[in-house]
Amino acid sequence: MRIGIDFDNTLVCYDQLFWELARDIGVVDESVAHQKDAVRDHLRKQGLESVWTNLQGKAYGSRILEASPFPDVLGALTEFRRRGWEVCVISHKTRSPIAGENYDLHAAARRWLETYEIIDFTPPHSNHSSAFFEVTKSEKLQRIAGVGCDWFIDDLPELLTDSTFPQNVGRILFDPHQRNEKLPDDIRRLYSWRDAVSVLTAKA
Repeated sequence: MRIGIDFDNTLVCYDQLFWELARDIGVVDESVAHQKDAVRDHLRKQGLESVWTNLQGKAYGSRILEASPFPDVLGALTEFRRRGWEVCVISHKTRSPIAGENYDLHAAARRWLETYEIIDFTPPHSNHSSAFFEVTKSEKLQRIAGVGCDWFIDDLPELLTDSTFPQNVGRILFDPHQRNEKLPDDIRRLYSWRDAVSVLTAKA
């Protein structure tokens, strides 16, 4: 079995990092939840969209190694491999930030994967065929189909319900904060990586 997994907000949890970055420049305090979406919504309500854009560049670029894996994700990936399941990371990510410091976001993401020993890009063990960073959503969808995923796990309902999502790939919504909207019945929900094996092996 081959399992495709999104990168941002599926493997990587940015909640605490975004809150700390915003706190460091004085735009949030403890009244704002330590969650990425709460920080984003707070800044937008204050008319600080440009600040939010700059924070994204830092979080996904120069400060990414301060972001943690979601709880239990490393254990889940270890169990996948113990069972002989292949894992590949497929992400939609621009090459550089929209604003702020110029930074190679693809290289930053690969460093994060190496740091947490998810994928090794170092010769002679280089494994670039297990991680793909596409600059458009359509390219991401094409990649999911092209690498032959049996399942794909993503935090975005709009990707999983896209009309061009490959029909032969099972869909799993990662929703740790349980915010998902009504979805087609064939999309499975994953609320915690602790439950990943049971969700993947559950009978339809």
